[in-house]
Amino acid sequence: MEIKKSPKADLEGKRSTWLLIGYVITLAVMFVAFEWSERDVQIDMSQGVADVVFEEEIIPITEQEQPEEVTPPPVEAPPVQMTEEFTIVDDDTEVQEVNIASSEELGQQVEIKYVPQEIEEEEPEEHTIFEVVEEAPEFPGGMTALMQFLSKNIKYPTIAQENGVQGRVICQFVVNRDGSIVDVKVIRGVDAYLDKEAVRVIQSMPKWKPGKQRGKAVRVRYTLPVMFRLQ
Repeated sequence: MEIKKSPKADLEGKRSTWLLIGYVITLAVMFVAFEWSERDVQIDMSQGVADVVFEEEIIPITEQEQPEEVTPPPVEAPPVQMTEEFTIVDDDTEVQEVNIASSEELGQQVEIKYVPQEIEEEEPEEHTIFEVVEEAPEFPGGMTALMQFLSKNIKYPTIAQENGVQGRVICQFVVNRDGSIVDVKVIRGVDAYLDKEAVRVIQSMPKWKPGKQRGKAVRVRYTLPVMFRLQ
């Protein structure tokens, strides 16, 4: 069934008319756009932002006043009053006259004698212990005899032998003026048993030849190492 349009609803006949009207409006808008210029635009700057003025605050420079040093006035020392004592002597007082005669008047020659000053040397005190002396103390027979004495008299402790302990025990003692040995002590030990045996042997030594200082026997501190070695 074919649909038919009424003449009022048919818009195909008015198509060209509306097309012309559109061209006219477009041309008018373009003409107005070309004729418009920026000369007609006026910008009001009266309400613009005014220049900001920065006021620089000037800070005055102040100097701190230094207090003046007040020097105290010099103290004057009170004047020293010199008092002189005068003794008034009567005219009748007898005064003894002293006559000093020179060597020329006496006719004698003046002798000048030189008296040498005696310097007493300080003798060492009996209880002073010297570390270094002119003549060191010595074992009777010398160092070789000392080594023989130690090897014959040292008894190696059994406990130290079983444990395999050996080493050098350094002892220190004092040789008196008569050669006797006192104040035996261990300054570096190895084992308690070895240290004790070294002290025992040193205490059993005979009297030494004492050390001498300026030809006089003095007390001297002596250091002796005792060696313990297993064979």
